[in-house]
Amino acid sequence: MKQGVWLPFYEAISAEFGYLRERDLECAGLLNSFLEPPDLGRLESLILGQTVNVFGAGPSLEKLKSIPDGVNIACDGTSSFLLEKGVVPDIIVTDLDGRVDDLRGADEKGALIVLHAHGDNRDRVARLGPQFNNLYGTTQTEVFGNLLNFGGFTDGDRAVFLAEHFKPSLIRLYGMDFNSLPGRYSFTEPDAGEVKKKKLKWAKKLVEYVIENSDVEIVFV
Repeated sequence: MKQGVWLPFYEAISAEFGYLRERDLECAGLLNSFLEPPDLGRLESLILGQTVNVFGAGPSLEKLKSIPDGVNIACDGTSSFLLEKGVVPDIIVTDLDGRVDDLRGADEKGALIVLHAHGDNRDRVARLGPQFNNLYGTTQTEVFGNLLNFGGFTDGDRAVFLAEHFKPSLIRLYGMDFNSLPGRYSFTEPDAGEVKKKKLKWAKKLVEYVIENSDVEIVFV
C-alpha cells in the first residue's frame, strides 16, 4: 500500500483509539536504532509467484489438522500453533504479544521476524527486539531509516498487506475470524474484549480493501 493511501487510514484509526503519533514515532525510532538495512530481495524471493498462507488467531484456526503447502506467514501467536504442528513459519508478523520463546525459537530456525513498532509496545521492542537475528522493522507512521510500512493495523491485516506487496500467485487466509472472539493463540488480555472487537472491525475493513484493490487472488479458507 502506498504511503499516501495508508496514512489516512492511520489517522482515522489513531483518532478512534486515541493513539498518539508522537508515541508511535518514538517507538519506531527505537526500533530503527538497531535495524540493519532491510533485505527486501529475501522477502520477494520467498513470496513472488508463490502460494502464501496467512494464519490469523481466530478460533477456526484450531480446527486446522495439518499445515498446507506454501509459504507460511504467522500472525504473532499463531507461530506457536505452527510450531506445535512441526512447521517453522517462513515469516512472523509480530508486535511481540505472542510467546516470546516460540518467536525466538522460530527465529533461530530461520523464520523472518517482521517486528512492528507502535506506542504501546516500546518496552517489549527495547527489551526483546535486539535478540532476533532475522529482523525486519515496520512502523505505522511515515517510513524513515531502515523501517518499512506495507500498511495495516493488526498483525493479521499487516501480514496480508506484506504478502500482497510482493505479488504471490495466491493468498489463503486461515483463522481470520473477524466476527468472533479471539482464539487461544491470540494471547489477548482478558479485559481487552471490547477493544479487540474494535480492532477486528478495522482488520476486516483493511483486508477487504486489499481484496478489492489487488490483482492477487485472496481467499478465506
